[in-house]
Amino acid sequence: MGACLGACSLLSCASCLCGSAPCILCSCCPNSRNSTVSRLLFTAFLFLGVLVSIIMLSPGVESQLHKLPWVCEEGTQNLVVLQGHIDCGSLLGHHAVYHMCFAMAAFFFLFTLLMICVRSSRDPRAAIQNGFWFFKFLILVGITVGAFYIPDGSFSNIWFYFGVVGSFLFILIQLVLFIDFAHSWNQRWLCKAEERDSRAWYAGLFFFTLLFYTLSIAAVTLLFIYYTQPGACHEGKVFISLNLCFCVCVSIIAVLPKVQDAQPNSGLLQASVITLYTMFVTWLALSNVPDQKCNPHLLTDFGNETVLAGPEGYVTRWWDAPSIVGLVIFILCSLFISLRSSDHRQVNSLMQTEERPPILEASQQQQVAAREGRAFDNEQDGVTYSYSFFHFCLVLASLHIMMTLTNWYRPSETQKMISTWTAVWVKICASWAGLLLYLWTLVAPILLPSRDFS
Repeated sequence: MGACLGACSLLSCASCLCGSAPCILCSCCPNSRNSTVSRLLFTAFLFLGVLVSIIMLSPGVESQLHKLPWVCEEGTQNLVVLQGHIDCGSLLGHHAVYHMCFAMAAFFFLFTLLMICVRSSRDPRAAIQNGFWFFKFLILVGITVGAFYIPDGSFSNIWFYFGVVGSFLFILIQLVLFIDFAHSWNQRWLCKAEERDSRAWYAGLFFFTLLFYTLSIAAVTLLFIYYTQPGACHEGKVFISLNLCFCVCVSIIAVLPKVQDAQPNSGLLQASVITLYTMFVTWLALSNVPDQKCNPHLLTDFGNETVLAGPEGYVTRWWDAPSIVGLVIFILCSLFISLRSSDHRQVNSLMQTEERPPILEASQQQQVAAREGRAFDNEQDGVTYSYSFFHFCLVLASLHIMMTLTNWYRPSETQKMISTWTAVWVKICASWAGLLLYLWTLVAPILLPSRDFS
């Protein structure tokens, strides 16, 4: 029913979606910047694919897939799906997610190549970026249908490694977004404290900094309790201890006098946000450890009881807490990519966006657009973000959500249906790379004094 209502609402905006002109010519679009509207619509395409992937993993769809005559039957050449302790419907659902996310990644990668070196909305390719939404939707549907005709074979095994690399890079992008968010937050509250001469803003910063550090300490404690055992789980103990030490180090460096002189806006709020996010990534990594003693998520059901399974029968709970929290953070970061307008020059350079000066007087086109309630073109003199890099971020987002929804399931290991140490090491290395990246933002002005990092 919800899908039907959504389809009806799209049909009501057919003049906007089917038009060959950019979205700024469509009266059904909101009164906002053209660049923002386009990013939101592309992100909506991404969320639509995520929704379809979630539906593919839902128990109802998996049970229907399980009823197909060729499921869990031995073919003439090879075994389509192995029998035994494997949930064949779940296996099919995860293969469907691989194909769906491949279609999304291919769609956005096509636009990544198409939008290289677009400098302003006067470029003919900008009209494709900002318009023709109905035809772009048809292209996405066509690629999706074609993707499901790709035979599994080695496709899923190869695409798994693309997902590993893409998810690693997207975790770093998430960290950059958190750094940007914490920096903007700290800067705004400090400015308000100076303007209004009020200590309440300083108290607020202190409260949230203390809260984030408290949550981080609680996370470390819970990780040691639930993901380590006496005399076992040595890898988990090392990962937790190392990340805790690294977070303490970057927190100390963030408040050193030389760092403060080079970057007055640097402080413990940013360090506390990075610390909490690092603990979250550590949690995600430990939830993929393929060892029942060190991972409470490796459970199986026997009747009405849930107990630890033996070496041949344990499975992974796909909708566990780490997966749900990871999905929520993915959605928030994807929206932030679409809406962000950073005032941090280093972040703008890294994310391929530009800081635009405020427009004092609206142009005649903007005034007309405001009266008619439609989007206006704010990129005639230059784009406010890199079209190509934005689509590349959506490619990485497609790969990351594929790995998140499948809980880093590796298709070649169907006999166990669990994640491998590959997922653990990728996430741990991503947390280390993220901390190194944050450390660079702190010490770069000191190491390179001739460059402008203001």
